[in-house]
Amino acid sequence: MPDSPPPPPRPDLLDRIRRAARQEQFLTVVTADEAMQRLRAAFRFARLPAETVPLAFALGRVVAAPIAAACDAPPFDRSAVDGFALRSADSEGAGDTTPRRVLLNAEVLACGVAPTIAVAPGTATAIATGGMIPRGADAVVMIEHTEFDESDAAAPAILLKRAAAPGGFIGFAGSDIARGETLLRAGTLVTSREIGMLAAAGHAELPVVRRPRVAVISTGDELVPPGTTLPPGGIADSNAAILAAAIAENGGEPLPLGILRDDEAALQNAVHDALACADMVVMSGGTSKGAGDVSHRILSRLGEPGILFHGVALKPGKPLCVASAGGKPVIVLPGFPTSAVFTFHEFAVPLLRAMAGLPPREEAVQPARLAVRLPSELGRTEYVMVSLAEAADGDGLIAWPLGKGSGSVTAFSQADGFFAIPALDQGTEAGAGVTVRLIGGSARPPDLVIIGSHCVGLDVVLEALAGQGIRARSLAVGSLGGLAAAKRGECDLAPAHLLDPKTGAYNTPFLAPGLRLVPGWRRLQGVVFRPGDPRFEGLDGRAAVRRAACNPDCLLVNRNAGSGTRILLDGLLEGARPAGYANQPKSHNAVAAAVAQGRADWGVAIATVARAYGLGFLPLADEIYDFFVPESRLARPAVIAFLDTLRAPATRAKLAAIGFAQVEAAD
Repeated sequence: MPDSPPPPPRPDLLDRIRRAARQEQFLTVVTADEAMQRLRAAFRFARLPAETVPLAFALGRVVAAPIAAACDAPPFDRSAVDGFALRSADSEGAGDTTPRRVLLNAEVLACGVAPTIAVAPGTATAIATGGMIPRGADAVVMIEHTEFDESDAAAPAILLKRAAAPGGFIGFAGSDIARGETLLRAGTLVTSREIGMLAAAGHAELPVVRRPRVAVISTGDELVPPGTTLPPGGIADSNAAILAAAIAENGGEPLPLGILRDDEAALQNAVHDALACADMVVMSGGTSKGAGDVSHRILSRLGEPGILFHGVALKPGKPLCVASAGGKPVIVLPGFPTSAVFTFHEFAVPLLRAMAGLPPREEAVQPARLAVRLPSELGRTEYVMVSLAEAADGDGLIAWPLGKGSGSVTAFSQADGFFAIPALDQGTEAGAGVTVRLIGGSARPPDLVIIGSHCVGLDVVLEALAGQGIRARSLAVGSLGGLAAAKRGECDLAPAHLLDPKTGAYNTPFLAPGLRLVPGWRRLQGVVFRPGDPRFEGLDGRAAVRRAACNPDCLLVNRNAGSGTRILLDGLLEGARPAGYANQPKSHNAVAAAVAQGRADWGVAIATVARAYGLGFLPLADEIYDFFVPESRLARPAVIAFLDTLRAPATRAKLAAIGFAQVEAAD
């Protein structure tokens, strides 16, 4: 039987063969660097606009705007142990052989119970862990250090067998999160720890960067969906699944549009539809010199500038083609999975992550040296959360313990990792090598490490730096703690407001060799009180202090020793110790919260905090908030950027808007 004549050539196939012979697809092969330069010149490597989502749907999203705390955490002074709230003065001299007897008030303060009885001298109130500290109390004694006194059934009492320090076992309002404090800055990736912190700070929703929508198109006559029986010459389409997963991993929202045959008209319609609903289009297949190539012709008709490059000097990945259509990227990847994945990560991922507001991927680092000596309770393994910073000598990393306590929700958020102190050790010495187990797999230190006193004005500067891509870590350990860290060269900046009582000058008397003092801003300090209180309304600030100090029914909420506010107030009191003097929280917010909630009647805080809590304010004096900078760190790019931003007119205007006047160097 004679052979059958061959079928006549198909016109469309002949056309493909002719085009392939002319090799019209590869215009000019460019280097990888040139390809990336063209990509960056054509598209904005910037985050997309914001959208607001409920907290429950915020996991994995990127914060689009700075978020300030809507309330304090804790929202009131609370007990850290089960015990008795009392006045610390009533426990002086207490011991096993010299117990002090105090009467019990007729209430028990469990969690969620508001106190109704003030703690008068010689009395105490039973309180549970987390219970609200009653008015008049300035300390809590642990139940283990007391004994019930049954000598007088008509007057229940306890015997104190250990003295309580002022502020002992009290978690002050705002000690973890202060109302108005910046919790998260733009660009922060939201994990479970950020969600917990936001919930504790009173947020039910937050602004996040809209996820870039990426259309995924597979092209090729040979492709079939995964799981389908393969016909002769057929190949399962694995690229679409790989690319969709990679898009999601890098902050995008994949839009799979299925498999398209090598039909130019159908493919062109699909690309136009994809551009209408997506921020980026990714196609796989149809970039090589084979007869099935139609993608490059479709891209050439998308308008100016059209194709940016077609062919890159890579192995694998040479056939990569990228075009711009109405400002949207269209990326045509090679068909082979290895080449497709490689080129997608090299070229599409940097743009995708920038659109999603994500930083480039980072490598993890593990070893560190402990910054300060850390005691530990013998018999229990202690896990210590730490923040990492570059060592002053440039040799490795320094681990700073985040000692906010087990009730803190910010410590975990600020931590880069944690290490363990064994149960048989009584602590770890400063400078000791520790192995830090990383949280989230990243340990690149921040660009800027700030240790010292916190201020909402500092948030203004750091937010501007975040817009420049500079990552800052701010640890609030107080002015003296920051100054000590600066002297050791363990931070870039140490904000402080230290008043020298001898000279009346702020900060300059504390300047030490090797440090530079950079002028910051002025903060107005004054007496805070509940509006309408006749004991303060209409008075001069100093007169109010004198009058309140003489009134035993007018309770003060003081500040911690060593703070600038405490030094100022002690000078005004001239040795007087008014009622409540031993109540010594560590922040302006805690002072304002105690007054606003009626647990105290007056205190000294800055004007911005008084406004935030709706309190009356009687001016006393300006305090100056400056920055100690180790001279060895002045030339660091992040420090230079901070100082430039601090002096910028836009920063000055924002600080002035919240009541802070910048101090000039001539001051």
